[in-house]
Amino acid sequence: MNIGTITTHGLRHTHCSLLFEAGASLKEVQDRLGHNDIQTDNEHPAHGTKKAKEETIQKFSSYIEK
Repeated sequence: MNIGTITTHGLRHTHCSLLFEAGASLKEVQDRLGHNDIQTDNEHPAHGTKKAKEETIQKFSSYIEK
């Protein structure tokens, strides 16, 4: 299997996505990535993983069923 080249920037985005999936807050991710401005993370949201997307729809479903 050839996954191609993974750049340092690509690994940084993956790290960011996994932090959000693990439940880290926006402020925690900002601190971890060394961003001075929280807008940096807001303007470039993490790419959602399959697990994170499934958890999001579960949250919505649970909310609607109440």
